[in-house]
Amino acid sequence: MKTGWTPLAIIYAVLSLAGLLGTAVLNVWSVVTARNYVGDLIGSGPAVSSIGVDLLIVAASGCVLIVVESRRVGMKRAWLYIVLSAVTAFAFTFPLFLAMRERHLAAARQHSTPVTD
Repeated sequence: MKTGWTPLAIIYAVLSLAGLLGTAVLNVWSVVTARNYVGDLIGSGPAVSSIGVDLLIVAASGCVLIVVESRRVGMKRAWLYIVLSAVTAFAFTFPLFLAMRERHLAAARQHSTPVTD
């Protein structure tokens, strides 16, 4: 019996783990060194602010995609990925959503019965 962990789902899961670990390390570093996280993001110059705006727009677009795509393919509780991104990182939750979507689609393909004449 297949588990739904297709190669694409595994790639997304690995990216999700990299996003979680990479952002967690940097966020903990910010807290430990008592940095003003938002102040550093906004006040460190136009290049950093540009990257921040760029990633914010990508994250907002990804949230829309999560809602629309989860409804399209019939995934439940997809809003949890958006909520979880607020307390972890979108670099973690978006690839995680993609991995779970791929597993959902693989399971649906496995359970579908081919039509024969």
